[in-house]
Amino acid sequence: MLALGIETSCDETSAGIVDADGNVLANVVATQVDVHARYGGIVPEVASRQHVLDIRTVVQSALEKADTDWDGISAIAVTYGPGLAGSLIVGVNMAKGISASTGIPLVGVNHLDGHIYAAWARIAGASSDDSDMLDEVLRSGRGVMCLLVSGGHTELVLMRGDNDFELVGETRDDAAGEAFDKAARVLGLRYPGGPEIQRIADTVDSSDVEPLSRAWMRGTNDFSFSGIKTAVLNRARSEGIYPPPDGGIPAEKVASLARAFQDSVVDVLVTKTLAAADQYGCGAIVVAGGVAANRPLREAFRSQSPLPVVIPPISLCTDNGAMIAMSGMRRFAGGRRDGWGLDVEPGLRIGSAKPGY
Repeated sequence: MLALGIETSCDETSAGIVDADGNVLANVVATQVDVHARYGGIVPEVASRQHVLDIRTVVQSALEKADTDWDGISAIAVTYGPGLAGSLIVGVNMAKGISASTGIPLVGVNHLDGHIYAAWARIAGASSDDSDMLDEVLRSGRGVMCLLVSGGHTELVLMRGDNDFELVGETRDDAAGEAFDKAARVLGLRYPGGPEIQRIADTVDSSDVEPLSRAWMRGTNDFSFSGIKTAVLNRARSEGIYPPPDGGIPAEKVASLARAFQDSVVDVLVTKTLAAADQYGCGAIVVAGGVAANRPLREAFRSQSPLPVVIPPISLCTDNGAMIAMSGMRRFAGGRRDGWGLDVEPGLRIGSAKPGY
């Protein structure tokens, strides 16, 4: 039994195929990073038009990589929200068209659920121990604390069972990934900001950096990153980094401020996630979403957590079709089906799902 997943929620056109055991047989991604880099961020209309150009080729490539055809696909899973409306429409209409022409059942997937289920996906050569351990924790009733951290979302989600999610904390302003992009812009770094800040922050040591403040939001499981963004801007101005001087930006000052910013964000994300996991008596932690590709964040979780921590491979952290196929496979196995009334929901929340039929 194979599931095809289609992902077009933002600026990545992707199709992935997984089997019933969660093995990733194909994961094809057509990125638009270079297209949007010239604008310093994502332009929705440009993104949707690029999806239209790429979607057919991406889906066909996934079938070829998985060495299968439509007769081998049991379910068509597709992201219907949250995301950019114009981008979501391309994927949903593609999935509906395939389903209508082939008779393969359609399964709508919440993009955020998909990020979490990336932790269950198995890539070639990887151990199956992580997904088995997570399933065992859920069966025990202890629950899994999931940190979903990306450009558009920073949320703490308690997973009590298969497709059973409760939002227990979220950002009150900027998402962590959004803060990375905005801080990078102040520092004169290229979009997307996360990889650029990590790259330049690696050139300095934390002990040589003047730290930035942390917004702890004490007494809650919520986050706030607008303050750290403002702190970066203020320090950049005081140190002559922003606006960029005529003689160019001093590299050592940029690296130092990038490191201070990254240290602050990582510290808050790790500390509050561990506290929430303890509060709810969880048996494991999942870290998912684009910011989960950040190496210092991954290392901090693995060195500081008393609980097992599962972080998907970097290729499954950013938006991809395999995570949608993985979530869709779990839903399909549980009896989920969607009809032609499936529509895009740009503001869809974690744990929200249409009833199907």
